[in-house]
Amino acid sequence: MTAASGAEAPPLVDTHLHLDDTRFDDDRETVLRRARQSGVRAVLSCSTDLDSARYTLALARRFAAGDAMPAVGVAVGVHPHQAGRVGSIEAALEALERLAAEPQVRAIGEIGLDFHYDFSPRDVQQELFERQLDLAQRIGKPVCVHAREAEPTVLATIRRYPRVRGVLHAFAGDREQAEQALALGWYLGVGGMLTFRNADAIRAVVSAAPLERLVLETDAPYLAPVPHRGRRNEPAYVALVAESLARLHALPVEAVAQLTTRAAVELLGLEF
Repeated sequence: MTAASGAEAPPLVDTHLHLDDTRFDDDRETVLRRARQSGVRAVLSCSTDLDSARYTLALARRFAAGDAMPAVGVAVGVHPHQAGRVGSIEAALEALERLAAEPQVRAIGEIGLDFHYDFSPRDVQQELFERQLDLAQRIGKPVCVHAREAEPTVLATIRRYPRVRGVLHAFAGDREQAEQALALGWYLGVGGMLTFRNADAIRAVVSAAPLERLVLETDAPYLAPVPHRGRRNEPAYVALVAESLARLHALPVEAVAQLTTRAAVELLGLEF
């Protein structure tokens, strides 16, 4: 079954995209309708800072779920790239907590650590990551975590928050790190990288992971899967990720859709 199979496509959930990105400004509604036609029943749009969170929440209110549109859930949080620009962490956390009380908000995210680009000082990233995990634990929300070249530190950190569950977005760690995350009750986010020619290591990790602990994502407009690599990604392409995962596990795509959608609903409480 392909991304263009329309009403016959299996029900899918895109657990991570950035609907507020300016690359969707000209055709955001069309993009969502195209996703629904490809079987996407719900999406989780993750924010990167407070302005992004407010705008993403406004978009979720604007686009109501229906026969032609997927349900739009929201994650509110401060990305590690933006950690150094927050100013008052206390004020930011108070604002996030107010936003998290809105019914469309299903998670805290995108939060985490990025030691590849280091756009924010690592100690500031760490402090904000921990404070947002503490918020999630206190209000009972799952989290969407970014970990780039920082998996050991991320894993050590989330161990200190045993009541928090979440997804390691765009997981690119090794098998041992995947097993550690799964043992903590976490989920792994699987996206377009699974289709990349040079992603054998990721495929090896994903092939060993239980499907009921994987969730599908696009990270749109980033990380478009093959054959769209290098162009704007969009939530409809999560169907291509499902197909790649089905081939990897030698299962029908309908089975992969069922298991990953169930995992997304259980973790994020998405309704459709």
